[in-house]
Amino acid sequence: MFKKICLLVVFTAAIQLMAQTKQYTIYTLGFYNVENLFDTIDDPMTLDDDFTPLGKNRYDTKTYRQKLNKLAAVISRLGQDLAKAPPALFGLTELENTTVLEDLLKTEELKKYPYEFIHFDSPDLRGIDVALVYLSDLFKPVHQEKLEIKIWDQYGNRIYTRDILMVSGILDDEEMHLFVNHWPSRRGGEKVSAHNRKKAAYVLQNAIQRLLDEDPRAKIVVMGDFNDNPTDVSLKEGLFCKSNMQGLKDDELYNPMEAMYKKGLNTLAFRDGLHLFDQIMVSAGLIPENQDLKALFFYKAGIFNPEFITASTGKFKGYPLRSFSNNQYAHGYSDHYPVYCFLLKEQDH
Repeated sequence: MFKKICLLVVFTAAIQLMAQTKQYTIYTLGFYNVENLFDTIDDPMTLDDDFTPLGKNRYDTKTYRQKLNKLAAVISRLGQDLAKAPPALFGLTELENTTVLEDLLKTEELKKYPYEFIHFDSPDLRGIDVALVYLSDLFKPVHQEKLEIKIWDQYGNRIYTRDILMVSGILDDEEMHLFVNHWPSRRGGEKVSAHNRKKAAYVLQNAIQRLLDEDPRAKIVVMGDFNDNPTDVSLKEGLFCKSNMQGLKDDELYNPMEAMYKKGLNTLAFRDGLHLFDQIMVSAGLIPENQDLKALFFYKAGIFNPEFITASTGKFKGYPLRSFSNNQYAHGYSDHYPVYCFLLKEQDH
């Protein structure tokens, strides 16, 4: 069974003027856009033809297995530098179905851990969904649902996009609420498509507000590929995201990725620009100054971008080492870097 890891770390609480050294349990929460994780079987109900042995990507079983193993190698390393353990929970996007999730968790890197997952099929025309994976000895789900985003194009035609996954459960004897997102793309241009992501923000914010109406200090983690940067309207105004955790109000979210974005950090390259679409945000209920530090609290977040998942040559040099390029397998991982955060809880002595 997976064991909790207690480490000695230094944390300076916002409500205190001096640092204190204590012993904490550390939980890593991650998120990863896994770039077209399809199986090799043609699904007549979705647009997955490119990812079949006869499709333009020549996507066969060997390629599929290589991609699974590469993704598992990345996921298993999220947060290892501090937690010395694999992530307790992680969200995924751009996966086709439950089969690919099961196959991913059967890889050598991940099968040693008691991972389980929550997944719903979404109406996206390409057949790509979102999911939450969790260590069953640490997290106990008690509620799960999908939040539908209904949007239309300028001609009144329905645009089918990914649902938002909401999961509530118990982590270290505390109730947690997690949202996994993959918001509508920028197809047609950032400005033309912006209203679609504003609608996604509206749907998500309503769900968050329902939780806060019941408990103003609910512990909420929002993660995903938002197809917008931390400073865009959908996040700043739609979700009330703030770049500073101090003084955070109950109806606001702290977005640690905004400071990273302003420093020039990124998780992907899109149309010759660097972007930070992949983000993790937390509610005021996880901010240290708002609670007893013997409860779960947010410590810090990061982007996992080591050299081995970064392109070293070619036109994508310095970008995430992608799986596919020019309609062929590029032997990479994903065109996105994963992101992660740490939740800590002080241990009784």
